[in-house]
Amino acid sequence: MSKDVIIACDFPSKEATLQFLDKFTGRKPYVKIGMELFYSEGPAIVREIKERGHQIFLDLKLHDIPNTVEKAMAALSKLDVDMCNLHAAGTKEMMEAALRGLTREDGTRPLLIAVTQLTSTSQERMQEELLINEDLDKVVIKYAQNAKEAGLDGVVCSPLEAGKIHEACGGEFLTVTPGVRFADAAKDDQVRITTPEGAKKIGSDYIVVGRPITKADDPVSAYERCLNEFLG
Repeated sequence: MSKDVIIACDFPSKEATLQFLDKFTGRKPYVKIGMELFYSEGPAIVREIKERGHQIFLDLKLHDIPNTVEKAMAALSKLDVDMCNLHAAGTKEMMEAALRGLTREDGTRPLLIAVTQLTSTSQERMQEELLINEDLDKVVIKYAQNAKEAGLDGVVCSPLEAGKIHEACGGEFLTVTPGVRFADAAKDDQVRITTPEGAKKIGSDYIVVGRPITKADDPVSAYERCLNEFLG
């Protein structure tokens, strides 16, 4: 499985998204479409970006009863995305149902990964607000192990946890990591972060980068910098 940089296209509209993607006249970056854009524009925006030649990570983080998630994943599978996700907290039964829904009649399907704990979640918040009184690392690894046992391809996790997850779940189990910033960038609202070079050293398979690229004066140069630091 080749490593890659995924740009988080967290824009409010189709126009803003396509205007941004128009800047990339050479290499077509792997892009993430999240809740804001999908809920604003619907499935049509996925189809249009796919037609432009981009790989797509559809980041909707499904979390519901197994039957509902299974049916929702069946609908998403028809969009020909390359990766989608759900919350591991939904239990193994929900994740197994998601895989059934996502798998097409010919046996193909997008990659399916699980969110362990959001990168905005700290040890203190997890304990005080969610009443989970284990160490954050232990919770993340357990959620990752549940995802692997359910048949998923990997997890979304902090880059600080990628190496530990590979140790617990094997090197082929994918780690897709947001919370990546350049060394000279602001942290914004994420707590558990690292740099592209740091994510490479830790063993992340994919990194998801948003504002350091989308808000840059020259997004293409920022993307190329990220590629060089992570893949170079």
